[in-house]
Amino acid sequence: MEWLKANEALLTLLGLLGLVMFLASLLLFPLIIILLPHDYFVRPELPFATLNPLRIALRILKNALGCILVAAGFLMLFLPGQGLLSILLGISLVNFPGKRRLELRLLRIQGIQNSVAWIRQRAKCRPVLLPPE
Repeated sequence: MEWLKANEALLTLLGLLGLVMFLASLLLFPLIIILLPHDYFVRPELPFATLNPLRIALRILKNALGCILVAAGFLMLFLPGQGLLSILLGISLVNFPGKRRLELRLLRIQGIQNSVAWIRQRAKCRPVLLPPE
């Protein structure tokens, strides 16, 4: 009990950070789904060697942000906040071998597919095209 009183400011800050992350995730996930090109999963990925220096720098920043979100999400599993959502958002930003296959596997889950379709329909966006299994 004494530790809680001694670290009240830290716990308040962590609680506020968790609330901000929760609200950000409520805005970011639908926004990402809306901004995702409808042909994202059927068009070929650009090889890293063909990217220009600006795209390489942006990819490095995107991966760094993804790693920070994964780490913060892991901490939020034990502290206040949306840990799983932060981890999922972080993983979606990080590039790793097999990422596209994992994304497709998740997107083919009927509940997720219905949610993505509903969000895109409400935003008047074309449905996401999926390659044949």
